[in-house]
Amino acid sequence: MSLRMTFNIVMTAAMAIGLAMAWFMTARISAQEAKSAVLAEAVAIMEAADAVRHYTSLQVQPLLDTQMHAQFLPQSVPFFAVQQTMDKLTERSPGYLFRMPTTNPTNPADRPTDWEAKIIEQLASDAKLKEMIVERSEDGRDLLSYAQPIRVESETCLACHSTPQTAPASLIDIYGPANGFGWKVGDTIGAKIVSVSQEVPRARARKSLVEIMMGLSGVFAVMLLVLNGLLHFSIIRPVRRLSQLADEVSLGNMAVPEFPASPNGEIGSLALSFNRMRRSLVTAMEMLGD
Repeated sequence: MSLRMTFNIVMTAAMAIGLAMAWFMTARISAQEAKSAVLAEAVAIMEAADAVRHYTSLQVQPLLDTQMHAQFLPQSVPFFAVQQTMDKLTERSPGYLFRMPTTNPTNPADRPTDWEAKIIEQLASDAKLKEMIVERSEDGRDLLSYAQPIRVESETCLACHSTPQTAPASLIDIYGPANGFGWKVGDTIGAKIVSVSQEVPRARARKSLVEIMMGLSGVFAVMLLVLNGLLHFSIIRPVRRLSQLADEVSLGNMAVPEFPASPNGEIGSLALSFNRMRRSLVTAMEMLGD
């Protein structure tokens, strides 16, 4: 087996092992980074929801208060505005879902599912708990959920949710007096939850991993080409030339020129030794001829 072949086999095996190790380490890092990025987007969605809620509460609700006595307008309710806005946003972001379930909602559609109820219960049990991250499976899908508590922070919310007697009559006409009452300031009455399919971060991690591995493979390929070039010009070509000169000398051709060599390096040292040997043979042959 030639030196070049042996070198390439060894280098290819070493690079393959290096790529395998890089794949393993990069896969874990990419998955963690992708999950962190998705959670950051979930936080951004929460902040957008809070912005819509505050805007509706401060800018829209006061304008519609007088009309609420004659007709209930859900557009004046901050959480309704948030849910409508987030529904539109998540339509453009497949894999994302935003919900605001409450334990005692005015609208029955806002009742929590079993797993949402557990999140609300845990958030309600600890007033210092500001967020939760939950991983679960549903309908064969792995989901990542980011949740923040919904707490009654001011008396404003109690205008519609303290007792049926103080709530707008138009609200009672639509939803009845049985649901959405009894709230108190400081109560944790629900949760804002952004759920993301785990396929979203996994797809990002796979894409990132493929791009990184392609880049590393390209670097290794360039390195192999450079090393092959270095091997050829620094070792293989000089050794072949020395071998040819040695063959000529062994066949009795003493007229072959000396090998031009630098005193530096192993090849240079070999060339100097060859030249001394050649001169010694020439001298010996001349002495025998005399």
